[in-house]
Formats: sequence, structure tokens, C-alpha cells
Amino acid sequence: MTHVPATPADSPFRSEHAPRDAAPQFVLPLVVRIERSAPPARTDALETAARAVLTLLGDERSAGDGEWAEAVRGWEDARIRKVVRRARGAEWRRAEALPGITVTGRSAEVRVFPPVPLDGWPKDLARLQVSGTELDDPEPPAGADPAAPVLWLNPGLTMTAGKSMAQAGHGAQLAWWALSEEARTAWRKAGFPLAVRTAAPARWAELTGAGLPLVRDAGFTEIAPGTTVAVEGGGQFASLPRRGRP
Repeated sequence: MTHVPATPADSPFRSEHAPRDAAPQFVLPLVVRIERSAPPARTDALETAARAVLTLLGDERSAGDGEWAEAVRGWEDARIRKVVRRARGAEWRRAEALPGITVTGRSAEVRVFPPVPLDGWPKDLARLQVSGTELDDPEPPAGADPAAPVLWLNPGLTMTAGKSMAQAGHGAQLAWWALSEEARTAWRKAGFPLAVRTAAPARWAELTGAGLPLVRDAGFTEIAPGTTVAVEGGGQFASLPRRGRP
């Protein structure tokens, strides 16, 4: 089933009560590997989490009669929730044994799992910590590739790496929904190239007024409800339409 993006009045990211709140609620679990001796770079973890979400959405098991398709449809019909937990050592090995997909970046490993009910986490995931995902970049990230989409973070917000990973995943999902099947296929075959960067304040004002897809977080954790990510399409991969651009 092809997902039809929600109307503004029934967005999966709005804080107000909406019809989708009456549906059974699911969450997409993501686990980032954080070993004490070799934690991933923050930006790489965010980008790897975004690509993990896209990898699950583009997997044949998530479509049609695939084994994950019913859970994915139920998740997309309700609030879009993603929760990032951390694991290392034996915890990571147990997480890898569960059905899911591991996506590897330059320094990061993120495993994404099919959606589960809010109160139905597998025990090996439920016992993992949400806190402790504070990560740093050893050096400032390079400029974003103009051929690929950029998930721009709100410069006025302070979020943990885990929260930022979830927001980047939301932005990647909005990009996926905005694309045709042909564009999705091309992006997937290219390995889902993308970048996650924090916008300069003046640039953020421009992005949020340009008709781009925007993540408006419902404010369940860490931050108040508001816009967290603007999704700018790339020149070659995942070129996104702008609606209502001035």
C-alpha cells in the first residue's frame, strides 16, 4: 500500500488531538551501538538513523503482503513515533538477533526494527537505555552534497543525540512520502544519500517559509511542540516538490 501523506489538519506529528489518535498506536524502535571505547560521531549517527528508517520503508518485507507490512501500515496510520535506545557488547548482540536491519555509516551502526505496539516492546529492546546517547563530532561536518537531500535541524533547539536521530528519521520519512515510486527506487539504489546539518538561524527562517516538508514534533519528550526539521531535496537524488513557495 502506498502511503498517502496526512493533511495538515491530521498530521502524524501534530500535538493536537486528531482522528489518527483513535487508531492503535505503534512505535518504530531504533538501536544505536555505542561502545565505550569507540562511540560514533554525532552527525554520522543522525545520518545513519535516517538511512535506517528509509531502508526499512523501502524493504520488500514492509510492502504488500510482506511480513512487516501490517505493522508498518498500522504505524503509519497512527502517530509516527520513533524511539532510539543505545546498546553495547552483549546488549547489541541480543538486539542483532531480533528481526530487523542494521545500517552502517562511517562510524555508526544503527539497527531498525519493524514497528511494535507502544506497550509491546520485545524484552531485549525494552531493557535498553534511552538516556546516554550524548555524542559529539570530532570535527565540524563538511558541507552537504547538493546532489542529495539535506535534513536541516532547528538551530534554536537543544536535543540529545537520540532525540535528534528520531527527528532525522522523521524528516527522512517525509521525504520518502513526497517522492514518486520511480524516485524512491532511484534513491534506494543509490544507497539513500543524504545529510543532516543544523541550519544557521537566517537559513532556518528561509527554509521554513519555502514550502518544504517540515517535521512538527508533538512534544512528547525533551522539547515543546514545534518544528524540528526542514527537508530540502537534492539536485540529483530525492528532488522534492515545494508547495506554496513564495
